[in-house]
Amino acid sequence: MEPRELSLELRRGENPDLSRRRLITGLSVLGATMAEAVSLYQIGAVKELPDLPLPGIDSNKVDASDYAYSVLDTPDGFFMLVNYSITALLAGAGTANRAKDAPWLPIAMSGKTLIDSIFALRLARIEWRDNEAFCAYCQVATLCSIASFLLSIPEASRAFQFLMGKGDMDIAQR
Repeated sequence: MEPRELSLELRRGENPDLSRRRLITGLSVLGATMAEAVSLYQIGAVKELPDLPLPGIDSNKVDASDYAYSVLDTPDGFFMLVNYSITALLAGAGTANRAKDAPWLPIAMSGKTLIDSIFALRLARIEWRDNEAFCAYCQVATLCSIASFLLSIPEASRAFQFLMGKGDMDIAQR
């Protein structure tokens, strides 16, 4: 497909897969926004992360904890930022009918969002274990990961069916 055709298809095309991919992209941007806020706090560009006054929420404590700086001497918000950018890239890549045209893309996106969801839930457990508090920004991002995984399932399922020879030729329209 020519770049101009792909541009029109992605921007103006209408099918359930594209709608879900757009939602996943939006969730990824929201997750990245949460990561940006955490990253700015972790490097001292902002002095405090505002939290809603909810029990068990203390983003400042969690994002300043030892664990938040334990990988590669780098604040973990930056890893979160890169992670959500990769998810957005996977959601945006390919044609409207990529489950047939490039089935590895929806399968990769679904697998990645599943792993992200598992990892985010594991990190939430560590947040609570180490701090007896959660980072509100991280938990919003966790919900973005879980929702993205759930949204990715139909397209990945069709891609897998196509690879197994069980899908029809116009799979994006279902």
